[in-house]
Amino acid sequence: MSKPILLVEDTSSLQLIYASALRRAGHIVETANNGMQAKAKFATLRPDIVVLDLLLPDKFGLDVMRECLALNPTAQFIVVTSDGSINRAIEAMRLGANDYLVKPFLDAKLVECVANANTPTNVEINFDENRQADALTGSSQAILDILKKIGSVGRSMAAVFISGESGTGKVTCAKSIHNNSPRSSGPLIQVNCGTFQAERPDSEIYGQMPNSFQGAIDRLNARILAADEGILVLNEICDLPKILQTKLLEFFQTSELLISGEASPRRINLRAIAISSVNPWDAVTSGTFLEDLFYRLYVIPIEMPPLRDRDTDIVQIATRSLADISKEENRDFKSISTSVLEIFSNYGWPGNVRQLENTLRNMIVLNEGPVITPEMLADQFLRTPVERGAEATSSFDDNAAEMFIGKTLLEVERWLIEETIRKEGGSVPRAARILDVAPSTIYRKRDAWQN
Repeated sequence: MSKPILLVEDTSSLQLIYASALRRAGHIVETANNGMQAKAKFATLRPDIVVLDLLLPDKFGLDVMRECLALNPTAQFIVVTSDGSINRAIEAMRLGANDYLVKPFLDAKLVECVANANTPTNVEINFDENRQADALTGSSQAILDILKKIGSVGRSMAAVFISGESGTGKVTCAKSIHNNSPRSSGPLIQVNCGTFQAERPDSEIYGQMPNSFQGAIDRLNARILAADEGILVLNEICDLPKILQTKLLEFFQTSELLISGEASPRRINLRAIAISSVNPWDAVTSGTFLEDLFYRLYVIPIEMPPLRDRDTDIVQIATRSLADISKEENRDFKSISTSVLEIFSNYGWPGNVRQLENTLRNMIVLNEGPVITPEMLADQFLRTPVERGAEATSSFDDNAAEMFIGKTLLEVERWLIEETIRKEGGSVPRAARILDVAPSTIYRKRDAWQN
């Protein structure tokens, strides 16, 4: 069972509205009315996600956040404020908040923020001087080249553009650059660019700047300000709406940011790292990514290799991940059998390192140790590559081809998304995990269908 979300809100009517929206989205929710109650429930429940109102009757919300992070540094916080104070948002994000919302906001926005906090791209990975994250473990030439490049670019101030397939460790690479740079003691602020798509107004296509989009601009500005003297990571930069791309380009051209309500711009000193799962030049040619912004960010390119090109690393990553996940899950697994390692080495890993880690976590949680054996593997791993390919082709041909003939690609995509959501009991986050997309992608597509 997934851990509950802790919702901290002292206004009973709002607490009821927020909790109901999250439960409808398939989440388990526990509530707290004040800071003392929030800390007590956090200590007991150890939630992965906390929705925290910063204005509480007994304690300042940022103090509650600090105390909770001391108990669990990996918890994701979504902070809520009623006054839209940019400085308060900056302080929260410097402490590690994942996102912030300004009252009043739509239920769907809260659900989306929680969904994005629950996606793999938002999971914090703790580094120390003696270890790299699992995604960068290995001795293949492909990963050695990446590690060498990280060491070189860490000392630079130039912008870095990290690309590669989903699950290859792009965010891990960005964090490693931060830790190997002179800015390692400064903030590392991540912007999940896809989360801004839900706020995209129809009038954007006409080049207008509607008031309804000011909230998105303020959110982006808050992250830029929070990254001062540190590094700003622009995750899935090609998903950022064009209006915000323009604002971002203006900032990179001047290093100055004009904040709403302030008379003069602030001078910001930061380094940018952009990340994309799609080819950025393809996004430029299709018109979704500004060419000038591309050239501003595409200074030092890093292409993360897929796991299938790192076959000699698979055993090392699996062994390393086994130790880490066993500790996290409080299980007693010590090793992986030779036969399982052979199966892993011959598998294609379309989901890359993330899929390998999730596969191990599944086996560790559902079985008893101390050794991972073939009996614990899902059926897909026990078939030969030829059998896997043949079954996939046969299944699609027999069950799906006829019903999709004559349909457009958009119609097929909509059917697949809606059917997956239905089978997951209406939960968009669970459907997103199955489809290997960000929940914000599904919310954005559903909004487009309704309009």
